[in-house]
Amino acid sequence: MSPSSKILLCLLLVEVAACGTVISLPDHLVCNLEPEAVSPLGQNDALTLAERISENCVITHRKCPKTGEKRMLPFQVAVALISKFHEFSPETLASLGQVAVGLSVTQIESGIRNEDLLASLPPLSKVRGWNAQQAGALLSKLFRSGFQIEDGRSLAALGSLVAGLDEDRLQGLPPNRVLEALKVPGFATQLENLSPSQKRMFVDKAAVFFDDVIRAVHNFSSLSAFILHGFTCAAASNLNTERLQELAKAMKEKKVQLGKDQLLCLADRLMLQGIPQDFNDYPEDLVLFVSPSDYGAIGSCKEYFARVGRANVDLLEKGSPQRKQLLAEALDCLKISGPHVSQENAEILGRLACDLSAEYFKTSGRNLLKQLTECRSFSPDQAKAIQVLLCSGNTPVGPPSEWTSSTLEELSGLFPVFDHCILQKIPASVLMPQLKCFLHKSHLPRKDLATLVKNLRSPRHKRATGSQCPDGQNITDEKAQDELLPIDYDDPEELRACLGDEVFLRNMGVLSQYAFTTQQLPVFKDKLDTIYPDGYPDSVLRNLGGFLNVMGPEDVKKWKFNSSETLAALLANEPSSELAAAIISQYTDNGGPLDAEALNAIGTNYLCLLEPEQLKKISEEAIKAAEPLDPSSCNQTTKDILYPKAKRAFSDRHNPPYYYDLIKPYLGGAPGEDLRALSKDNVNMNISTFMGLRKDAVLELTPSEVKALLGTNLPDLKKQKDNSPLKEWIPRQKQSELDRLGFGVSGGTPDGYINLTPSNKRPAQTSGATGSLALHLFPSLLLTVLLTAFLS
Repeated sequence: MSPSSKILLCLLLVEVAACGTVISLPDHLVCNLEPEAVSPLGQNDALTLAERISENCVITHRKCPKTGEKRMLPFQVAVALISKFHEFSPETLASLGQVAVGLSVTQIESGIRNEDLLASLPPLSKVRGWNAQQAGALLSKLFRSGFQIEDGRSLAALGSLVAGLDEDRLQGLPPNRVLEALKVPGFATQLENLSPSQKRMFVDKAAVFFDDVIRAVHNFSSLSAFILHGFTCAAASNLNTERLQELAKAMKEKKVQLGKDQLLCLADRLMLQGIPQDFNDYPEDLVLFVSPSDYGAIGSCKEYFARVGRANVDLLEKGSPQRKQLLAEALDCLKISGPHVSQENAEILGRLACDLSAEYFKTSGRNLLKQLTECRSFSPDQAKAIQVLLCSGNTPVGPPSEWTSSTLEELSGLFPVFDHCILQKIPASVLMPQLKCFLHKSHLPRKDLATLVKNLRSPRHKRATGSQCPDGQNITDEKAQDELLPIDYDDPEELRACLGDEVFLRNMGVLSQYAFTTQQLPVFKDKLDTIYPDGYPDSVLRNLGGFLNVMGPEDVKKWKFNSSETLAALLANEPSSELAAAIISQYTDNGGPLDAEALNAIGTNYLCLLEPEQLKKISEEAIKAAEPLDPSSCNQTTKDILYPKAKRAFSDRHNPPYYYDLIKPYLGGAPGEDLRALSKDNVNMNISTFMGLRKDAVLELTPSEVKALLGTNLPDLKKQKDNSPLKEWIPRQKQSELDRLGFGVSGGTPDGYINLTPSNKRPAQTSGATGSLALHLFPSLLLTVLLTAFLS
């Protein structure tokens, strides 16, 4: 064994004092160190080691698999090295390099002078892994030192610290400044680590100038993915077919993830003259909006469904008619008549396999296992079939008792459905490290993670008796940082006894993110109610996290908050509609304004909960400054109140396509006269937006106005002819005018008939039939009426 290997083995297995120094370890071994190994080091040696770690390791909060090109070093080692210092000069921060990620918020606030932070911005902006609290604390000191975001380069200079920008400051950034920053090499990469809401803000700001950018750029491939993500239908309408094809190819090259509406618009434009021969060079997800028959011009049905299987089918709602039709057509194409699916067909089905019934899982689970790991959700029957399959061991990966770390990595997508039978058979040495990674990285709702935790029982037998915590089981600050805490303290009474109030309050922001079960959560509520009997302060409300799940409307009434930041923190926990409505009402009752920040917090998810009196308090300025909202699924009263506000808010957008993109979500409250005005602007309204318009407004439109409104989407009208408001609109039109639309809709009034249309203002209870009343006047009857009138 080499000397360096002996030192490493000694450091890992024996007492550090007996091992010599870690400084003599070669570079390829420093990433294997544990915190105890660096505790004897002085400041100079700590800085030397930090420089080597920065060059050779990736510092991570969790030792997760798939480490990449560099080895991973536990975050706690960085913390241990940082603890050697009480003050951090620019020279020290520069030498620490990536190890600076171990700085605590307290160390940032007390150990770094404002002027030193400004001088240290270049190295700190390159540190990977800042969390929002660290980055926020650093930026707060940076702005106090006089730093300002004056242009795109100063924004880009923040680098990885951009994660600390709060919503107010993000909202205030001029779009052209964001656009300039996105052109600086490397800045767009930093945005990948932002929260979803932060990313959305950057994309929205880039979209404002998207049309100007693509007009000025010759090579679309030179644009970053963030700029390309700002693609709008309005911009597409200003490009000829050749340029639009070039743009679509650049989007695929940069792996831009487009939304459903963006893809629908792109597909409509690209398919005007049939499917392009180079369709495979366009974004993968575009195939979801092209029919198998259209694709047949360039490939077989197997090729089509292989592309569908690789696409993000979750862009289409699970259980929607379109997804059901895709699956049925795929099974027909592949000649699958029963629940048996071959491995070859499973590969073709890809993510469409997620929609197969539980019977397919039971019969063909071995062949489908790879595809099932990519599914986002399962029905109860599907989940049960997977559990039985995995627990039986009759799969390519064998029984759970033989699984390795690589097996769990391979099956990580199925972690949420692992039940007691599976979890108890996996070796603990394999399960626990992987479980930490999963709990840390998972985007599943906490209640789903809590179900997973509930299926695990702690191997310890010692439990709290009365109010006493077992010896050695007190929860310390260090233990509070462990995501497996809900498993290690699965007994609620032990959790209550072992968690002191001071440790709880210091670590509340972390603890509230863990996957505690419904049996454990009341422990935290009881502690908070005892500490704050008259209601929780803002500092607590902003860190409630999963604890909010055991709060009720009566608890909310005690909270005296009116800060939009607190509102945002509470609603970010995705409370139930009842609880969210109580939170919003408490905010407004306490004088909280429904300004742009509050609307961003409420978002589309909770917009429909607002009462008419609350909606009336929203100003046009707030709608204009807020992130895009979509009230299309709200009740008609909400749409009617918000539409005129949105119309005034966006009235200064003189470019019709851009105005339309902004006003589109609000059109469910638009009157007929406004729809007629839009029909003159070549907006190409999609059919889903049209079907969400007010019925009385649609009934005012003529066939030619509808044709102008829908534009290239006119053929989709036929598919909706039996649904309101079309089914009421069609009988009111002359069939000859419908025929001129050119897509074969029947049901209009034949020529020679007279439409007697009931008034739209008739009370609902008296309007028995909503269709038109047509009376056929025979020539003889008409002659009689005229003669009678003449003789009288």
